[in-house]
Amino acid sequence: MRRLFCGGGAVSAAVPLALLLAFSPSPAQAQEETTILDPLVVTATRTERPLSTVGSSLTVITAEDLENRQTTYVADILREVPGVAVNRMGGPGGLTEVRIRGAENNHTLVLIDGIEVNNPAGESFFDFAHLLAEDIERIEVLRGPQSVLYGSEAVGGVVNIITKRGQDRPRFSGSIEGGSFRTGKANASLSTGGERYDFLVSATHLRTDGISTAKHPRGDTDSDEYENTTAFAKLGVSPIGNLRFDFTARFTDYKQDYDSDADSKGRLIESDYHSRGSQAFGRAQATLDLFDGHWQQQFGASFSRLKAKNYAGGSRSSTTTGKRTKFDYQSDVHFKTPKIAGAQHLMTLGLEHEVEDADLDYGSIGLKRDFTTRSIFGQYQLDLFERLSLSAGFRQDLNNEFKNAQTYRLTAAYSLVETGTRLHAAYGTGVKNPTLSELYGFDATYQGNADLKPEKSRGWEVGVGQTLFGERLSLEATYFDQKIEDLIVGAGNTSINIDGYSRSRGVELISTLSLADGLTLSGSYTYNHTKDADGDRLLRRPLHKASVNVNYRFLEDRANLNLSYLYNGSQQDVAWPPWPNPMRVVTLHSYNLVSLAGSYQVTDNFEVFGRVENALNDSYEEIYSYNTPGRAAYAGLRIRF
Repeated sequence: MRRLFCGGGAVSAAVPLALLLAFSPSPAQAQEETTILDPLVVTATRTERPLSTVGSSLTVITAEDLENRQTTYVADILREVPGVAVNRMGGPGGLTEVRIRGAENNHTLVLIDGIEVNNPAGESFFDFAHLLAEDIERIEVLRGPQSVLYGSEAVGGVVNIITKRGQDRPRFSGSIEGGSFRTGKANASLSTGGERYDFLVSATHLRTDGISTAKHPRGDTDSDEYENTTAFAKLGVSPIGNLRFDFTARFTDYKQDYDSDADSKGRLIESDYHSRGSQAFGRAQATLDLFDGHWQQQFGASFSRLKAKNYAGGSRSSTTTGKRTKFDYQSDVHFKTPKIAGAQHLMTLGLEHEVEDADLDYGSIGLKRDFTTRSIFGQYQLDLFERLSLSAGFRQDLNNEFKNAQTYRLTAAYSLVETGTRLHAAYGTGVKNPTLSELYGFDATYQGNADLKPEKSRGWEVGVGQTLFGERLSLEATYFDQKIEDLIVGAGNTSINIDGYSRSRGVELISTLSLADGLTLSGSYTYNHTKDADGDRLLRRPLHKASVNVNYRFLEDRANLNLSYLYNGSQQDVAWPPWPNPMRVVTLHSYNLVSLAGSYQVTDNFEVFGRVENALNDSYEEIYSYNTPGRAAYAGLRIRF
């Protein structure tokens, strides 16, 4: 996992850093220099840029990271990203929230192959519960307000998921695995590619008996089953050298059992609930290069639909459907003025037209509304002296339901190649539109408020990175500070914008060490101090979070071992007993998760693998009264040809 100026959090603030320094190579060892590649990233600027020239905090998770850890759910590897908090309601299939730098769950914009997948019918956040990790090329996690380039929902940051594409001769990959909780998973993918085309199709099926959603000591012992089938396809065609068409489609169907009722103290109890849902995402895109690549134009259309049918006691209780349709255009102009400080210029102009639609059906009551946003944004990037990178951007959102919004962002990155030092800084503003249910309500007990204003944020960060011992050791640190105003909260039977602001500030630390050929050690720590307008800690945001990962590839790269450790500090949550009992704030204790994964390439076409999750069998809660899996073991095999 390659990271840039980000953080993570820990048993004591310095655990990962101390571990890395303890194993740092001596100057004599460092004489055998290694070269750390500077990958190209796209999320920070919507254009391809070397990671070292990006002024914002960004983490890159690669396909190799996912394979080494044998990741099943994308949310699980996001736990290791500095500044990111993940909370799951129970076991597999339980609603899964992702928060970045203390912002709300609907302040994280999620993209899958360029498609915005936040759910307009689900409070505008994306539920990561059903997103499997198969056939992902990389994940880029961008932190801080990013509304200039991505509009509403990008207040805390962006999670950009990019899947693989076909290449070279026809290839087939298939895997099957099974293990604890009567879990089984199978995956198959077929891909091919050439100079003018590429194609990939993939399908995955997972089923598990799961665990009880409710915490066992409170009397619930029934397991809640979960089933997921996901298929996607990607096609790219270049009929002529400077014109390319890309098409992607993704579909997920799932079934899920869960508990939802609570006792008088707000503790989850056994109850008969289940849901069936589907997610359909698609995008078509044309890219045209003119004047030897100096002017690139991109035209795109994307669609998402997230539908869920919820049942109580065998009868359907509700159906929710969220749709998002978007048309976008982006123009990038590159040019150089080498006689003026070796300057390179990149000017971006973008236009977007987006319609969000929510259909909430609760039988005789519900909501069916939509709103439209039209946006224009611009960005100017300037590189000077082959070491200084600057950017400035501005956006105007025009909405048909409430006041228009303007946002801006400034970034800078400066590299001292001679000393291995890198500095970066960013300042930006963000905006989050009210959700359709907040605006209009959906039943007699929740009326909505058509006078709501968008939530606004502003945040800044500054950081430094240093490489040592021939780039075997890298250390990075970032300080961030973010405020959110006009926060929307429930009040009685409606929603209001509250006075004052919530604040999140802290430090993200990262260290990566190459101990020997094939052996790497990485760690991160995040200190995130949050408070609401009343000065209280924000819910489900740990003050301390840390991760350590050790990966060893050996036996001529045929074998791999991976050990990961995650520390999640204590956090606040709320117990919601049935009315008229009052809600109360509770403290969730810290927890430690240790996982071990191993694989062996028996032949060029055949691999065996296995892993143990929560190896210490830690008992913990991510959300009050919701159960979490204990120790679990899985094994499987994979073929490729």
